Amino acid sequence: MKPQTVAVVDYGMGNLRSVAQALRAAARTLEAPFEVVVTDSAQVLREADRVVLPGQGAMPDCMAELERSGLLPALQHAAAHKPLFGVCVGMQMLLDHSEEGDTPCLGLIPGQVRRFRLDGQKHPDGSRIKVPQMGWNQVWQGPVGAAQPHPHPLWHGIPDGSHYYFVHSFYAQPADPAHGVGRTDYGGPFVSALARDNLFGTQFHPEKSADQGLALYRNFLRWVP
Repeated sequence: MKPQTVAVVDYGMGNLRSVAQALRAAARTLEAPFEVVVTDSAQVLREADRVVLPGQGAMPDCMAELERSGLLPALQHAAAHKPLFGVCVGMQMLLDHSEEGDTPCLGLIPGQVRRFRLDGQKHPDGSRIKVPQMGWNQVWQGPVGAAQPHPHPLWHGIPDGSHYYFVHSFYAQPADPAHGVGRTDYGGPFVSALARDNLFGTQFHPEKSADQGLALYRNFLRWVP
């Protein structure tokens, strides 16, 4: 059986090695074969069966490096035709625009990237809420305001309220609340996972989130949008 190719997009920004290692670990638990490649080749990206878009650092730098890499047309082609997973800033890049540096993004999911404005707010224990959010937090399945879980296929087998690892100062605000498929509380509820058609993204880092992160990548590898 020919392995499916999972392309981790290398445009110079992102924790590529950790993402690739986590995907390989997830793939080893599945019967179907997968080949995970970190690539800066537009041809490899176009030919891949699945695509993962990491992102780390400032949005203006990420978008500039993506354009400079020459991978943008191949990434846009992938986003229209195959399962794509955006991680952290890679998820934010799926939206229209970011407040970070007043930066246009990819425009694949309508919405904006907003900065946390939590000055003076405190946690229930009285400690100050710091920005960036850095550490473990719970993710609830479904859009902000949902009374019951609304599990996307990528949440299959993952308990509602599972903990994932976050490092960020900005968050996604989709134009259509239904595109928010995971939510987290940090000074108030915000969207921590996005989905539309064949696109999925998380504000948190699955590759730093132990078993539940591997479960999410495993579901992505099996996902047929």
